Amino acid sequence: MLSEPTRAVVEATLPAVADNIEEIARRFYAHMFTARPELMDGLFNRGNQAQGAQQVALAGSVAAFATAALQDQLPEQLLMRISHKHVSLGLRPDQYQVVHDHLLWAIADVLGDAVTPEVAAGWDEVYWLMAELLTSQERGLYSARGVRPETVWRDWEVVEKRHETDDVVTFVVHRKDDRLVKTSLPGQYVSVKMLMPDGLHQPRQYSLTRADDGEHRQFSVKRVHGADLPDGEVSNLLHDSVDLGDTVTMSLPFGNVVLDDSGRPLVFLSAGTGISPMAGMLSHLVAAGSSLPILLLHADTDERSFALRHQVLSDVEALSNAAVHVWFEHDSESTLPVDGVHAGLLDLDEVSLPKTAIYYLCGPLPFMKAIRSALLGRGVAAHDIQYEVFGPDLWQADGATEQAPT
Repeated sequence: MLSEPTRAVVEATLPAVADNIEEIARRFYAHMFTARPELMDGLFNRGNQAQGAQQVALAGSVAAFATAALQDQLPEQLLMRISHKHVSLGLRPDQYQVVHDHLLWAIADVLGDAVTPEVAAGWDEVYWLMAELLTSQERGLYSARGVRPETVWRDWEVVEKRHETDDVVTFVVHRKDDRLVKTSLPGQYVSVKMLMPDGLHQPRQYSLTRADDGEHRQFSVKRVHGADLPDGEVSNLLHDSVDLGDTVTMSLPFGNVVLDDSGRPLVFLSAGTGISPMAGMLSHLVAAGSSLPILLLHADTDERSFALRHQVLSDVEALSNAAVHVWFEHDSESTLPVDGVHAGLLDLDEVSLPKTAIYYLCGPLPFMKAIRSALLGRGVAAHDIQYEVFGPDLWQADGATEQAPT
């Protein structure tokens, strides 16, 4: 993968780059957006930029890729996750050159005289190796959908707006033209691109929460309360300003965390709005008339906070071999029609897990890390555990310092 001169350079400089890569990423984005402010219009999530999440995710991805390349390995899951996110935003191949120029500038700016011509050439090779792998995958994803970057987007009309909880709203949208609705895979998401009050467009990704019917799509949005940071601008705009008859612009469905079709038992583990992709998968299973053994394990604050519960429980009831257990921190007396209501945090010791199952995780990062660790401790193979992250994949960012999940 890497030439021998570059391998030697990367081995020698990776510790210094890894130690400084978050600062490199911070300066990279600041430098790029100063020079190319139009990139913030419809392509980059400025909420993630403000929180620093995107910088951390980029830093971890570059470090993880370089580490894998030194071992003559490809971090396939990392690359596929990034590729799907990129095509859902309509990223163009030529934009990799823009990123290259500003990222290499940032490395030199942070490391100073340590970036000799040989060091610069080595990291240039690392970048283009990663970029070429990504563009190849992205070309295939665009081709499979029969679109180009500029035709990923499509307008939809809101035909239903349903309040699931105090902070979660479900939107059902209908196609506004005669083009066929490209079928989504169970678990995929769409990017929603909104025009903000300041005239810029902002994209956000939302899981599809029901199987397509050829005319409609459905996604759910949690209102983001910023606490110490500003409130989520897109989620609040969707909650407060988008109503029946309004138009939303959405991408085609993408996402690499999709249902396995090997016929093995399925276990879904979610917390909070992590139920969203699970709802989509369950809906697809109902539409397919599945008889697979299915177990849904969900954790939430209380029954009122359990978004999509009516749809999810109805779908579980419609499946011939499905069960559901819920854990509520403050509502152990819930009378939901489920197989078990438990108090506190989700505890795998309170249920019996099927053998040979495939596991799907979604929820806050600490939740997923704890559940994955517990599953590995029970002997579940790492490749049988899939996870979906809302926003930048900060779990992969840990790859610079610890083993990231595959």
